[in-house]
Amino acid sequence: MPYATNIVESLNARFRQAARRRGHFPTEQAAMKVLYLVVQQKRKGGGSITGRVYGWAKALNALILAYGDRITI
Repeated sequence: MPYATNIVESLNARFRQAARRRGHFPTEQAAMKVLYLVVQQKRKGGGSITGRVYGWAKALNALILAYGDRITI
């Protein structure tokens, strides 16, 4: 499980860094857009942050079921 924990902590650190750079967000949609761009951004080592996560498709499907109105593919 430490492997998944490291990925989550890395992603959280990238979220915090992006939020600090921006300062404030006029709407929730603006904040979600920044977080989406962080996830999609390629890392220095290559690939996206979710590229090495096993079972990401299952997790994404669960998120779509729970938050379908917020997630578009």
